[in-house]
Amino acid sequence: MNKEDLVALVSEKADITKKAAGEALSTVLEGISSTLGNGDPISFVGFGSFKVVARAAREGRNPSTGEKMHIKASKSVKFTPSKALKERVQ
Repeated sequence: MNKEDLVALVSEKADITKKAAGEALSTVLEGISSTLGNGDPISFVGFGSFKVVARAAREGRNPSTGEKMHIKASKSVKFTPSKALKERVQ
C-alpha cells in the first residue's frame, strides 16, 4: 500500500472526498514528522510507538572494496508495534 492507496481507503471509509482525505493524511504525517524532528516520542494505543534513537559512530567496511571506513553518528526513527498489532499480523 502506498500513500495514494491509503488516501483512497480513508476517503471510502470516512465517506469524504479524496482531496479531503489527502489533506488530512498529509497533516497527520506532517505532525508525526515534526514531533519526531523535535526528538519527542509518539504513541498510538493499539498500533505502536515511534521514537528517535541515537546511533553511535562506528567503523564499517565498503562492500565493494572491503576497505575500512568511518560511519558518522546519526539519529534514526524506531517503531515498536503494539501487542494488538503484533497479534493481528500473526
